[in-house]
Amino acid sequence: MSNLPQLTAPVTLTDGGLETTLIFHDGLDLPYFAAFPLLDSDEGNETLGRYVDSYVDIARRYDVPLIIETPTWRASADWGDLLGVSTEHLADLNRRSVETVASRAAGTDLVVSGCIGPRGDGYVADTAMTESGAQAYHRPQIEALRDGGSPLVTAITMTNSAEAIGIARAAVDADIACVISFTVEVDGRLPSGELLSDAVRAVDAATGHSPAYYMINCAHPTHFDGALEPSKWMNRIKGIRANASTMSHAELDEAEELDAGDPVDLARRYQRLRATHPHVTIFGGCCGTDTRHIATAAEALTR
Repeated sequence: MSNLPQLTAPVTLTDGGLETTLIFHDGLDLPYFAAFPLLDSDEGNETLGRYVDSYVDIARRYDVPLIIETPTWRASADWGDLLGVSTEHLADLNRRSVETVASRAAGTDLVVSGCIGPRGDGYVADTAMTESGAQAYHRPQIEALRDGGSPLVTAITMTNSAEAIGIARAAVDADIACVISFTVEVDGRLPSGELLSDAVRAVDAATGHSPAYYMINCAHPTHFDGALEPSKWMNRIKGIRANASTMSHAELDEAEELDAGDPVDLARRYQRLRATHPHVTIFGGCCGTDTRHIATAAEALTR
């Protein structure tokens, strides 16, 4: 993991909300919120390339490392089945996703993170999985992303600790660095009802602290501020990819228009969070965020 610049950099940026950008700004139809099918066409690859370019430009402007997730949040077996993608083709798309991102960032301190999504809905803990079941389910995607050249995988929008444990163990099996990013509801608890603190402790206890670090994503800072406390478990949280909107997951699911929130307010909240928890150094966005949010945050955090 020594080759990961985000472990030592004072500030690292991530991209924003890929799928909401593609749907609401680019006007694309993404069945099941899946972006990975775009990798199958020249036009889709160019769209993804432009998306990456826009964040590379921000990272260059502020001279900070950048983490870009591959467009593979939905590129696991169950979602592939729903979209009629074979096991072999799905593995190929996962492998190719790494090069699609990496090819756009020559000369940039870029980390291409292989994105792993939940087996079920990212807003609801609706798919009961055992730790071993999650390990077996996610391992093929993790191995494909590794084989594509990604130096780490990030499990984005994890709704429960059992699935996160399985992913962390599968990453150990595949000999690749792993990051776990939990999502929370407006009360600061995971969709499973677990406390954020309990979930982090559970994964660390079950995996020998194998994740490189943890993150929080797909929630507005007002949803999780109260859950962050000076403690050993909090020291394991290194990054935030917040939603632009203050709405709950249920409200976002019902929304027909994009709520882009307030980029300036979000940047100020990031500033305050970093002042309170200086070990949190990775900042980016999730649903509803775009280059406006990330550029405003970069300006505030590097000022």
